[in-house]
Amino acid sequence: MAKKLKITQVRSIIGTPEKQRRTIRALGLGKPHKTVIHYDSPVIRGMINKVKHLVVVEEIEDGGENA
Repeated sequence: MAKKLKITQVRSIIGTPEKQRRTIRALGLGKPHKTVIHYDSPVIRGMINKVKHLVVVEEIEDGGENA
């Protein structure tokens, strides 16, 4: 089964560099306590690594069709 990542923004982007703001927006976040779910991939992992001080990440199993 494919893994998914539950990404929650826990800190504000006020005062952060523009590149980090764009990364947060690309992840689908923007306001503290907003949560999105993405499939686990190297691209998403790299984006999370750039803003790891602003987000909390949880790995969840994708239930799929047989769940």
